[in-house]
Amino acid sequence: MTQIKTDKILGSRRISNYFWATIILLGGLSFFLVGLSSYLKIELLPFTKSTDLLFLPQGIIMTFYGTTAILISLFLWLTIIWNIGSGYNEFNRNIGLITICRLGFPGKNRLIKLKYKVHDIYSIKIQIQEGLTPKREIYLKTKDKREIPLTQVGQPMSLSQIEERAACLAKFLGVILEGI
Repeated sequence: MTQIKTDKILGSRRISNYFWATIILLGGLSFFLVGLSSYLKIELLPFTKSTDLLFLPQGIIMTFYGTTAILISLFLWLTIIWNIGSGYNEFNRNIGLITICRLGFPGKNRLIKLKYKVHDIYSIKIQIQEGLTPKREIYLKTKDKREIPLTQVGQPMSLSQIEERAACLAKFLGVILEGI
């Protein structure tokens, strides 16, 4: 039986993030160009009549919304480029160590690495919340009652998948399983 188990965690490089960053960028550029066209009285965007808009108040509002959307899109693209949130969970029974590693924003603390001893782990906890925004997460619960999330953000797993992963992990670590 293997003594090391590693789970790869997908960060911000998900298809949905690419989609939203692109849509927000295109919408922001459109709003910005319409506002700029109303100021310059030159059609910068084909198939529109933005020169008919008054710069005050419509054009300036369109320029403001466009600038805001472009900045939000820039933030999304930077999180995708830097792959924020990606990393791995490593469970090593040979040396009795659990390592949780994630990438953060650039800087001196870009690499976030948490280490726990296997004998300090109390249980593996499953938290399931149904509704409009369902949450299905697996936590590493320490003896001092801290709960460290192990699952990635994004599309929730099916109930059978999350139960199977949590049960396998609890069995591998030799701890109890909570929350089922």
